[in-house]
Amino acid sequence: MLKRKFLFTITLGGLTLLAGCSTQTASIAPTSSNSLASDSQYDNVNLGEVTNADHCDIVEYEDADFSLSDQVDLWERLRQGFALPDTDHERIQTYVDWYKKHPTYLDRVTERGTPYLQYIASQLEEQGLPLELALLPIVESAFDPFAYSHGRAAGMWQFVPGTAKAYGLKQNWWYDGRRDIVASTGAAIKYLSYLNSYFDGDWLAALAAYNSGEGTVSRAQKRNRKVGKSDDYWNLKLPKETAAYVPQLLALAKIIKNPEAYQITLAPLDNRPFFQEVPIGSQIDLAQAAELAEISIDELYKLNPGFNRWATDPTGPHQLLIPIEKASVFTENLSQLDAGKRVGWERYTIKNGDSLISIANHFDTDVTTLKTVNGLKGNFIRAGNALMIPVAMASDKEYSYSVDQRLLQRQSKRPGNESSLRKITYTTQNGDSFWKIARQHEVGVRELAKWNAMAPTDPLPVGKKLVVWLKPEKATSLASSANSSQSLVRKIHYQVRSGDSLARIASKFNLTVSQIQSWNSVARKKYLHPGDSLTLFVDVRNAN
Repeated sequence: MLKRKFLFTITLGGLTLLAGCSTQTASIAPTSSNSLASDSQYDNVNLGEVTNADHCDIVEYEDADFSLSDQVDLWERLRQGFALPDTDHERIQTYVDWYKKHPTYLDRVTERGTPYLQYIASQLEEQGLPLELALLPIVESAFDPFAYSHGRAAGMWQFVPGTAKAYGLKQNWWYDGRRDIVASTGAAIKYLSYLNSYFDGDWLAALAAYNSGEGTVSRAQKRNRKVGKSDDYWNLKLPKETAAYVPQLLALAKIIKNPEAYQITLAPLDNRPFFQEVPIGSQIDLAQAAELAEISIDELYKLNPGFNRWATDPTGPHQLLIPIEKASVFTENLSQLDAGKRVGWERYTIKNGDSLISIANHFDTDVTTLKTVNGLKGNFIRAGNALMIPVAMASDKEYSYSVDQRLLQRQSKRPGNESSLRKITYTTQNGDSFWKIARQHEVGVRELAKWNAMAPTDPLPVGKKLVVWLKPEKATSLASSANSSQSLVRKIHYQVRSGDSLARIASKFNLTVSQIQSWNSVARKKYLHPGDSLTLFVDVRNAN
């Protein structure tokens, strides 16, 4: 069996049913001019209500005795590896009918997923798993690696933070492994394999658990057994989105297996790799890397969506996915690049009131990197000293798929067809929550979070800028009071005095220790030295 390392580019979209959380439309990243998903009314759609289920026999997967990788057409390769039960059920038919009525949706998600499918199929085949699972990212995210749900699930496979950590997906300021195509695919396969074993080979129960957790499915089975009912998937009482999740996948498999029967035409898919994983050794500016590979930076981001910022993570992973036809030239150009020119550098003289976190925020880097580069053991810095700071080599707008630029794109996008809505900007204050802000502005909590590419459970640091879309009359009535209220929050630089502690400073300004830590990257047990500078966001009405 051939074993390859490669990856593929996609355009972007969203879908409503996401694993690891409840039903939600995924966040949409900025699309390129040739994106097939740019204006689709179907990329964020609830595929309808599900009906009560009848019993269906479960068929366990058996390994095929032929080589799937030798197939010329990728669709045929998938078909020969299909092993889930081919069942006729009204819940499945609901989604078959929907897909039949919207063939252009299938065209778009197929186009986005075409390059991914070959890689995913190879990985599934290597582990002896049913190849219907290669279609799961259509249900999860419409093959959008930038998808983000209201349940904080991210990436093509929609991992929530806890599950991602359990399956080895690294997440920090620079990098989110949930969006890394290779890493997240490997984690998804491990998680699906575990769930299949947990449910004794019952793939339908395993898939339901991928969406809602093994505990939810196990409890539903126990309830059925307790009253003498069948405990197979079709007879379980599950959350609505989970009850719809598995039928969607099975409906897709039915159509892919026999498209002619449903009057659907599938474009042939080439069963060959498109991209190669290339080691880079250390951090590199993504604009620099794109130039070395002789491709656009947008193309590089789409192949490497795990990188959040303008450069790769200084602590790794130290590899990039490069179009296979450009891998050699990239490797050659990289070998000739001076190590000191992988990123830009700026010498900065520390000023009174500076802190590492304020400097890091200004230069779009993180405190850990500043400390490592400059050999600092603690957070203390002295005015007049100099710091060497890694900086981006291109303008912010060039890094169009970075976290910050995706957020700007999202916040600038008018919701739906509501042309009359007006956009206002709200600055968060001490004690704010999505619920409180939504109620104040008479909008939905999930809507507010979605407009800002966040989840309702995401933390809201003081001073964060949120976009709120309002009807004109509401925007006008709130303008004066909002400006008055927000003007009372001030950013100050507090000089630590003898006898100060984080708790004492928090009490003085009616803050919490956690807030001060988050603004200044200070450990709770860290000893404060007189003269240290702390950045605080203070509501002057509440300061003691």
